[in-house]
Amino acid sequence: MKHNLQVTIILIILFLLAHLIGLLVVKHYLPESQQLPLKIEKPQAPEETSYIPIFITILIATIAALILIKFSAFRLWKLWFLLSVFLTLTISITAFIPELFAIFIAIILSLWKTFKPNVYIHNFTEIFIYGGLAALFVPILNIKSTIILLILISIYDAIAVWKTKHMISLAKFQSESKIFAGLFIPYNKNSEANKEVKLNKNNEKYNNKISSNVKNAMLGGGDIGFTLLFSGVVLKTFGMKQAIIVSLITSIALLGLFLFAKKDRFYPAMPFLTIGCILGYLMILFI
Repeated sequence: MKHNLQVTIILIILFLLAHLIGLLVVKHYLPESQQLPLKIEKPQAPEETSYIPIFITILIATIAALILIKFSAFRLWKLWFLLSVFLTLTISITAFIPELFAIFIAIILSLWKTFKPNVYIHNFTEIFIYGGLAALFVPILNIKSTIILLILISIYDAIAVWKTKHMISLAKFQSESKIFAGLFIPYNKNSEANKEVKLNKNNEKYNNKISSNVKNAMLGGGDIGFTLLFSGVVLKTFGMKQAIIVSLITSIALLGLFLFAKKDRFYPAMPFLTIGCILGYLMILFI
């Protein structure tokens, strides 16, 4: 098991919460008449080939991130992160409350998350961020194009972790800059029999990535975002009930990865999560 059971359960619950909240956000913005906040325009692309510009955008963003790593450009990384968090939070929160209030809350949360992070505010914002991303891209995807996108991302993820290892470098860079895109749970790995998980709730402990007593349980934002895209497309095509089923099956696939993965090793999660998405899709076809 990669992490102790309690931490694993917390990660699965947070992953599922991000999916459920994300699906509500996607549902809010699905009608063509429903506009995005801040006068953001919804992307336009044919559903059959929309995976191509999305995948190219991911590659470009990764190259940009690697350039920032090479030059240790922590300030630029923080600015990029801050703007991304603000925009996605604004989109998500506006699905539940009036836009003006949502913008105000998004400003506070994004600044807090970027400059005064702690484990609670970090993960709380993470469960809202990916709904904002999904609201942008679900309308231009269909089931076929999303499956192709997931397969491409899975291949890329496996190469980036097992072959080039640049995804590991990116994760370490995010950790050093005290900013991580994804779920993040630091805990005391020396707690007796791993029965008690001691979350680090103050900034000093949260930012201490070197302590031999602290282990970090992490799940990359892409692992949440891309699987949520698929569930969102299922919502658009079949309905909320079917989308929730797909998210549940994907969560079980993630649980399986955590249970069978070995400690202190890096694994590409997307190949396993993609299998979960496809199994969930096949299940709803037979229901």
